[in-house]
Amino acid sequence: MVFNSLTFAAFIAIVLPIVLLLGRRVALRNTFLLVSSYFFYGWWDWRFLALIAFSTVVDYCCALGMSQSFATPTTPHGLEVRNRLLTLSIVSNLGILGFFKYFGFFVASTADALAYLHIPFHVPTLHIVLPVGISFYTFQTMSYTIDVYRGSIVAEKNLLTFATFLAFFPQLVAGPIERATHLIPQFRNVSSPSFWGFYSGGYLIGWGLIKKVVIADNVARVADTLFASPDPGGLDVAIGVVAFSIQIYTDFSGYSDIACGLSRCMGFDLMNNFAQPFFATNPSDFWRRWHISLSTWLRDYLYIPLGGNRNGNVKTNRNLMITMILGGLWHGAAWTYVAWGTYHGLLLVGHRMLQPMLNRWMRPTYGIRASLWFACRWFSFFLMSCAGWLLFRAESMSQLWVQLNALITNPMSRKALTSETDLLALLACAVALFVVEFTQEATSDRFWIFRLHFGCRAVVYVTMILSFIIYGNFASESFIYFQF
Repeated sequence: MVFNSLTFAAFIAIVLPIVLLLGRRVALRNTFLLVSSYFFYGWWDWRFLALIAFSTVVDYCCALGMSQSFATPTTPHGLEVRNRLLTLSIVSNLGILGFFKYFGFFVASTADALAYLHIPFHVPTLHIVLPVGISFYTFQTMSYTIDVYRGSIVAEKNLLTFATFLAFFPQLVAGPIERATHLIPQFRNVSSPSFWGFYSGGYLIGWGLIKKVVIADNVARVADTLFASPDPGGLDVAIGVVAFSIQIYTDFSGYSDIACGLSRCMGFDLMNNFAQPFFATNPSDFWRRWHISLSTWLRDYLYIPLGGNRNGNVKTNRNLMITMILGGLWHGAAWTYVAWGTYHGLLLVGHRMLQPMLNRWMRPTYGIRASLWFACRWFSFFLMSCAGWLLFRAESMSQLWVQLNALITNPMSRKALTSETDLLALLACAVALFVVEFTQEATSDRFWIFRLHFGCRAVVYVTMILSFIIYGNFASESFIYFQF
C-alpha cells in the first residue's frame, strides 16, 4: 500500500475521520492507530508484522528495565544491568536487520573473494525477502533505548503508547526517523487538529503527490532509460545522473511531505526531513539539508560516540569516514552504496581540511564578488553531488565502470537513448522544482505559499491540480526508499 495509490486513498478515507472522532479518547485513538498501522504494514506481507512486534516488546522491556535501574543509587550493579539490557536491545535489532538485509550480501562477497583465491566455498542459497522499512523503524527504536540508557528520557510505561510510536503508519516505512522525545509525548496527550493543521497538512500532501507522480515518476523515464543502456555516451550518463538526482529527491522528499501532511491532519507533528538540499554549497551543508533524520541520527548515535571532533584531526577524519561508510551501507547491501558512503566521507574530510584556507583567502562577504563566489561554490558542489548519485544509482561496480569510462573518455557523446519529449519533460520538471525550492530557500519558509494573495494562491492550486491530472503518472510506482 503506497501513498500514491487508490488503495491508500480508500484506507485514509476510513482512518482519518475515525482518528478525528477519537481524538479526545487517547487510549482508543492509540489502539485504533496501532491496529491501522499494523494493517497498513501487513498489506505488503503480514508475516513481517512479527518482526516489528518482536522489536516493540524487546525494546519496551529493555527500556523499562534500564529506567528502573536508575531508581537505585548508581552502583556497578545498576550500570551492569543497563549495559546488558542495552546490548540485548542493540543485538536484537541489528541481528534482525543484519540477517534480512545483509546476510546474502556478505555471503556472496565472501564467496567471490574466496573464489578469486581459488578456495572452494559453498553456502546454501537463502531467498530472503527484505521487509519494507526495516532500516527506518530499527533505527527509530534503537535511538529510543539508547536515549533511555543515557538517561535522556524516561522509559515509556504504557506499551500501547510505545507500540503506536514505533508503528505510526505515515512514517513507518520511509521515515522520517523520529525521536521518542518528540513523538511519544504526542501519543500521550489529546491532540485536536486545528484549521491550520488541516490547511498546511493538505498543502503538504498535495505538494508531496506532485513531487512524486508528476516530477519523480516522469523524470524516472529518462533516468531509467539511460542507466539501462549497456553502452551509453558520456552526455547520456550526465543527463541520466541529473535526472536521477531530481528523481530521488522529489521521490523521497515527496514521501516525507505526504507523511508530515497526513500527520498534521490527524493532529501530530513530524520533523521536516529536507531543507532544499540542491542549494547546498559544501558537503557539511548538504548533510544538514538531506535526509535530516538520518544524518542527525548518525551524528548523535555513531559519530559523537566514536569521539566526534574531540581528539584531533586524524581521529576526527577517521570518525567521519566510519560514519559515512556505515551510512552508505545503511542504504543497501551493495558495494555501490559502500562506495557512495566512502565518497561522501572523503568529501567531508576534504572540505574540513580545506575550510580554513577557504575562509581565510576566498570568502568575499558583499557585492557581486560574494554572489559569484556563492554561485561557484554551489555549482561545484552540485557537480560533486551528482557524481555521488552516479555511485548510488549504479546497479553494480561493473556498470559504474562503464558509465565512468563514458564520462571521462567521451563526455560530449550522445546516442539519443531518450526522446526529445522526455528531455523537455525533464527540463520542465527541473524548472518547476527550482522555482518552488528557490522560493522556500529565499523565504526560509516551507509554507511560503500562504503568504501570497488569495488570487495568487488560487492560481497555484489550480496549476497543481491540472498538472496532477494531466501529467500525473498513476501507475502506483513504489517509492525509492522503500527498498532501504
